[in-house]
Amino acid sequence: MPSHRLLRVRELLKREIGEAIRRELPVQQAGLVTVNEVDVAGDLKNATVYLGLLGTTEQKKTALDLLQKNRARIQSLVAKTVVLKYTPKLRFAVDESVDRGNRVLRIIEELEKTLPKD
Repeated sequence: MPSHRLLRVRELLKREIGEAIRRELPVQQAGLVTVNEVDVAGDLKNATVYLGLLGTTEQKKTALDLLQKNRARIQSLVAKTVVLKYTPKLRFAVDESVDRGNRVLRIIEELEKTLPKD
């Protein structure tokens, strides 16, 4: 179980990274990008940012490309608002859990349609 301080840092980074992404990425080009979770190393030097991407396949690809290109800029914006000894080096990863959950719900709906009703 992460320490209370680490949990607070994760939540703070999640909020500030989300704000930085909202300001830096155009929605028309990249679709909707949400920060679902931030996993921070114990020494606070590295952080994996799990993203939810909504939009077309092209928008999702563009969003990931833009995030990789603007990683240093987003990291510097976060460093200005979050005061830590070290600003974590950000790494972006796509969080597929929402897509998997939606797929499971669609399968359940299909099963409910095919089952006979009592």
